[in-house]
Amino acid sequence: MERELVIATNNLKKFREMHALLQVLEEDGIAIKSLRDFPAYPEPEEDGDDYITNALTKARAAVAQTGRVCIADDSGLEVDHLGGKPGVHSKRFAGEDTPWEVKISKLLELLEGVPQEQRGARFNSVVAISTPWDAEYTLRDTCRGWIYWEPRGEHGFGYDPVFYLPELGCTMAELPMEQKNRISHRAKTLSAAIPLLKWVFRVG
Repeated sequence: MERELVIATNNLKKFREMHALLQVLEEDGIAIKSLRDFPAYPEPEEDGDDYITNALTKARAAVAQTGRVCIADDSGLEVDHLGGKPGVHSKRFAGEDTPWEVKISKLLELLEGVPQEQRGARFNSVVAISTPWDAEYTLRDTCRGWIYWEPRGEHGFGYDPVFYLPELGCTMAELPMEQKNRISHRAKTLSAAIPLLKWVFRVG
């Protein structure tokens, strides 16, 4: 078995964030790759009704293409005032191919006039690990906050500029990556995935 782990994304910002969280595996001789290291293929539709389905779909497709152990994530923003929307459809909110600035603008429009106490939200993250021998694993975690009045910060991606963390007094996009990688929903799931991946590669 190749001692390589493929992060199943072509999104460079997401890859960098996930790689920073998983790079401790390189100390055990596990090389971390992205889909950019392999011949391009059409990424599967994220049309599942839940995060686990979408994450597994992406991980399975990457295994079929690369023949390596693959890890994929699916995450979504759930806003209390909107009944948990956009949720699993966060990437497709206001149109899948629209820039994140447009999605954020649409979200803020829907929350116009809504007081802070009703702007609660959470990020959900599911990580799926798929292997060439058909073993699969999933992990899940969340991060609570509320939707800020306007975008703030230059770091991160997605809805980070409006996801406010009251305990830190800033949005997710105002955090340096090293700090975000200690508290975010994706950080929690990937931290939990590390010992599992070590076991998968028989190095733990």
